[in-house]
Amino acid sequence: MDYFISPTKGRLDLDQVFTDLMAYVHESPESDYRLIVGTDSQVASDTCFVTAVVIHRVGRGARYYYCREHEHSVKGLKQRIFYEASKSLELASHLAHKLSENGYGDLNIEIHLDVGENGRTKELIRDIVGMITGTGFEARIKPHSYGASKVADKYTR
Repeated sequence: MDYFISPTKGRLDLDQVFTDLMAYVHESPESDYRLIVGTDSQVASDTCFVTAVVIHRVGRGARYYYCREHEHSVKGLKQRIFYEASKSLELASHLAHKLSENGYGDLNIEIHLDVGENGRTKELIRDIVGMITGTGFEARIKPHSYGASKVADKYTR
């Protein structure tokens, strides 16, 4: 992940994203926050993967950032879904480390997965959710996984 795009701030590296996340939290420290990471993909001549980071000030708005990567070698639905989850997991782990280094270890990170009970991904739910929760993160699936199915999905096309 070379850089992220913020609709309001433009192109940012991961350290700048983290700084902006923390500034957003400091604007209203009494609020409740959800930090969300989700990845979605779209297959064309190659596969476009978009990973989104969302800081949701519950009941009072949100900010998000996304990065886009293209892969040529990802074939098949199962491989693509596991790759999406691993991309989210890698970024969430990095953010969790930065949060704990900066005294925000209590801010939980949710990983939003592009799988659901309806559709071709339903047989993957148990394995994907187990992979995420086994590393200590919360996992959300459709229809509650808007970080992947709405935010990231918006930028895969």
